Amino acid sequence: MVEHFREGLIVCDADGVVRHLSPVAERLLPEVVPGELLAAAGLASLTGGGPAEFTHHGHRLRVRQVPLSAARCCWYVEDVTESVSRADALLAERARSAFLAAVGEKLGNPLHPDRAAAAVVRLAVPTLSDVAVLVLAPRSGRARWWRASRSDDEAPAVDSGVLTAADLPAAIEEGLAGIEPHTLDWLVEQAVEAGWLPGMTAAEATARVVPLPGRDMPAGVLLVARRASRWYDEADVHLVRAFAARAGAALTTAVLYRDQAEVADTLQASLVPVEPAPAPGVQWGTAYRPAQAGLRIGGDFYGSHRLADGGSVFFLGDVSGKGVEAAVFTGQLRQCLQALHRVESHPGRLLRLLNDALLETTQAHGQGRFATMVLGVVRPHRDGSLSLMMAGGGHLPPLVLRASGEVEVVPLSGMLIGVVPDPRIGEVTVRLEPGETCLLYSDGVTEARGGRRGDEQFGAERLFTALSGCHRMPAPALAERIEQVTCDWLAHGDHDDIAVLALRATGPGARTPRHLHAVPAPARPDHSRETYA
Repeated sequence: MVEHFREGLIVCDADGVVRHLSPVAERLLPEVVPGELLAAAGLASLTGGGPAEFTHHGHRLRVRQVPLSAARCCWYVEDVTESVSRADALLAERARSAFLAAVGEKLGNPLHPDRAAAAVVRLAVPTLSDVAVLVLAPRSGRARWWRASRSDDEAPAVDSGVLTAADLPAAIEEGLAGIEPHTLDWLVEQAVEAGWLPGMTAAEATARVVPLPGRDMPAGVLLVARRASRWYDEADVHLVRAFAARAGAALTTAVLYRDQAEVADTLQASLVPVEPAPAPGVQWGTAYRPAQAGLRIGGDFYGSHRLADGGSVFFLGDVSGKGVEAAVFTGQLRQCLQALHRVESHPGRLLRLLNDALLETTQAHGQGRFATMVLGVVRPHRDGSLSLMMAGGGHLPPLVLRASGEVEVVPLSGMLIGVVPDPRIGEVTVRLEPGETCLLYSDGVTEARGGRRGDEQFGAERLFTALSGCHRMPAPALAERIEQVTCDWLAHGDHDDIAVLALRATGPGARTPRHLHAVPAPARPDHSRETYA
């Protein structure tokens, strides 16, 4: 029966002499000889008296002693190599799974390729390597790389650099082409020559290069290296590949977000209101604040175009809606004006042409959008004054700040633009003497809600009060003041798009003021008078 036991048995007498040795024990412990002292086998684990576990001839053995009668004892010897290996493999797999889960959580949803790349190499050390280098796919002939090196501190040291595509090591080029290099000695030499393995020689290091999966081509290449005493076995390579897959997904997401952000920035830049073109005798002032703080664009717009006769077409308007859709519509309006002002410079007729063009656009796309607008032509005179011929399409009437300090409301009205064919367009002509200013603004100013209760409109009366005593202000300072008092009234609350356009008659040979004039304490205006054509 003893011969069929899974465990080996060694029976010793009271003097420690081996009296019986089972076939299993003889196979596992060939040093033990029957008839001789057990201690003569030279196995320390069999002399302690207690249970023990040790490695012997490539096997993991577990021994325990059981006392018998007459001071004899029996040693049970069990080969636990397989069970220990399974347990070790299970623990290693759990460690790898926990590491990859932590990697997935920490990489998360990166929004910038540089930060994602730095996070990748930082996570690779020290679990995967002593040194990790990530090389992104080249852009415009240049490839950026990041490196994390194991240091005495808990956090690895991270640095970065740039290489031209022509200077990339051949192994990195293969990785960027989606090929995983297998000539390890050659790979280590290239990494050392590139200066990526500080404190290591080619003989002291072992390395692997793994491509990082991207959309069509690899997003980059990961180089991991460590001391040759810790060779990369098959399980290590699988772990590196799994890590690279997660890193590639994170980098691809970051690159995609960056590309989309660049496109969005380009489109936004094309839709942001453009500063008016310089014109003789005219000083322009503008202010713009979109309703959505996260965007630079909105539904208000302004601008100007020079005319061949020395005058300028200027405009300020507001389209229905907010945000991106409204901004796209303003872009269409501005493009129409860009083209139409070359064939028609009379404000009323130009506004009617614009109305017809918008009707065609909105009907073709089924948008149903409309706009309000003040459009005018300013021409300078020899005495430094300006004549403003303006047309109105359902927008708030302009204001004029006279040299005396009075605030005049220009009686300009009209119908919405882009709603019906042949709308009624109001027209008026105003003359500005040197030092006088015409102010155009959107309803985001007068309809701003705030105050003590948070729901009271700013209104025209408060606007007149804010303009009181500002007649000596340069146009840029005046536009900025209107924006500031409106925002103060809002107190960081929600608001509509805000746009202001001021044009000031500078006079003959006048220079642009280089400082702001003091603004007296606001006083309630007794009245405002209207200027009729």
